[in-house]
Amino acid sequence: MAKNVLGTDLQSCSTDPMTGFYRNGCCDTGAGDDGVHTVCARVTAAFLAFSKEVGNDLSTPMPEHGFAGLQPGDQWCLCAPRWQEALEAGAAPGVVLEATHVGTLEWASLSDLRAHAVSAPS
Repeated sequence: MAKNVLGTDLQSCSTDPMTGFYRNGCCDTGAGDDGVHTVCARVTAAFLAFSKEVGNDLSTPMPEHGFAGLQPGDQWCLCAPRWQEALEAGAAPGVVLEATHVGTLEWASLSDLRAHAVSAPS
């Protein structure tokens, strides 16, 4: 089983909306995941606006791709480089550490991730 940034087993990020590179609810990664979709983020309005501004509109529904669009509070597997970019722009969303893949540490520091940690829903 894959590990999270805390060194324990990777937990599910979200199945509603269904997320992950493999669309299995987990921020797991592997061959072909060029975007490194490893950060389990709880998106905010500020982050969604930032993401749209830099060319990745995550809030507009795209039914042709089975995507309802994200709302503030949704959890989603973000690309690690995009999370780091949002951090540097002051728009980083919260992070569910238990559901964030250890591979994220190649892009972001554990201290920055911890500073944005949010509790996993129970």
